[in-house]
Amino acid sequence: MSTATLADREVETRPAVPAIAVAAEKLSVQFGEGDRATLALSEVDLTIRQGDFVSLIGPSGCGKTTLLRAIADLVQPSSGLLRVNGMTPEAARLARAYGYVFQAPALLPWRTVAQNIMLPLEIMGLRPERRRAEAAHYIELMGLRDFARKFPWQLSGGMQQRVSIARALSFKPSLLLMDEPFGALDEITRDGLNLHMRELWTRTGLTGVFVTHSIPEAVFLSTHIVVMSARPGRIVEVILSDLPRQRSLEDRDTPAFLSVARRVREALHLGYGHVP
Repeated sequence: MSTATLADREVETRPAVPAIAVAAEKLSVQFGEGDRATLALSEVDLTIRQGDFVSLIGPSGCGKTTLLRAIADLVQPSSGLLRVNGMTPEAARLARAYGYVFQAPALLPWRTVAQNIMLPLEIMGLRPERRRAEAAHYIELMGLRDFARKFPWQLSGGMQQRVSIARALSFKPSLLLMDEPFGALDEITRDGLNLHMRELWTRTGLTGVFVTHSIPEAVFLSTHIVVMSARPGRIVEVILSDLPRQRSLEDRDTPAFLSVARRVREALHLGYGHVP
């Protein structure tokens, strides 16, 4: 006979709370000193749990990219605390805990798609057969099967960003940081990549932090939208999206989608004035 108490059984059946992927407390970042000092972020408090897809949205210069770069250990905080998967950003970088996708694809023009994707794996010292296997997996995942032997200059901007995302995922990070990777693309290409990113997040379960200036993109992609104020960047509101996990472009015309978008727009208005 089991000796477990009712309280024990309640604990066993209670849903597990996801671990924290990113935790910021009173995080501030200042560039320069004295009269030339610029306060980019001011006392940011933010918690991102594993499995979340979080978009950072706000006016240009509000510190969205600075926050992303601080998480990636590319910018040093001036004050406050920041942890990535329970580690300092430096320790997370050394542990290869995250992948980073820049605004521009930053592919090596003399390497093929497959060779660009394998670059981090070469740096890590993986055997050639393992590198090829991992590259093949992400080539398939990102819909690049017919382009594996192409060079970057033979690809469209959207296809180049797919390669950049595949490269960032090649070493299986649990956290993917993306700095407005679709901002320079045309609307049709951007819509296609938004769909692909949703599918990728659903299939892999990774945690995403995504910088964007687009309200529809933020709402479509995210579980949470972090609205930031004009510089110095502060968090105005974190908006939970209760849209279905499975989404299509047609969902952007639904009352539920428009309701979340309206909340984001109102929060942006609070942060820096009228949004057209």
